[in-house]
Amino acid sequence: MIASTSSHPTAAMVDLGCNDRGAAALLNGKILIDTRAHTAWGAAVLTQLYLPLERAIAWQRLTNYPRWTQYFPDMTESRVVAHPTYTRLYQAASKTFLFLTVQVEIYLKVLETASQQIQFQLDSNSSSFTDFAADLKLHDYADGTLLTYYVQATPTIPVPSPLIQQAIQFDLPSNLQQMRQVLCQAI
Repeated sequence: MIASTSSHPTAAMVDLGCNDRGAAALLNGKILIDTRAHTAWGAAVLTQLYLPLERAIAWQRLTNYPRWTQYFPDMTESRVVAHPTYTRLYQAASKTFLFLTVQVEIYLKVLETASQQIQFQLDSNSSSFTDFAADLKLHDYADGTLLTYYVQATPTIPVPSPLIQQAIQFDLPSNLQQMRQVLCQAI
């Protein structure tokens, strides 16, 4: 359960797999997901998955941002854009939802804490979201790494929050399974 209604992602970070059953589920490949409304047209999601990789290896692969198109099938582009003072990322995606194909793009400011955390903040030039924040954390867990990912966003396209949450619940598990599979493949 997401524990906070704060607008900052790290305030909402909790351990979804904190009990024995949750821990066993994570180690057996289950992806834990909790969604909630975030504004009338937005959603927030907290996910956890276990990666059978050392944290340093997971970090190295996750910070290879152009490779994110391999992790998420709907992502059509992910590239680092030159900026003098911080890492800036451009991402684009295309998704068919309820007989409507939606294309989104976003510019993100990326803040990294080596081998521990990646924060993504909406950069001013984004046109597909009115707000966006994400926090990806890595922790040593069993013989591998626990990846905890929290994201909250409000698209500029007015889609009611319950529909966005439903789409997340449907799509996100397979996207994260794809991400785990690609991360675990030898480069």
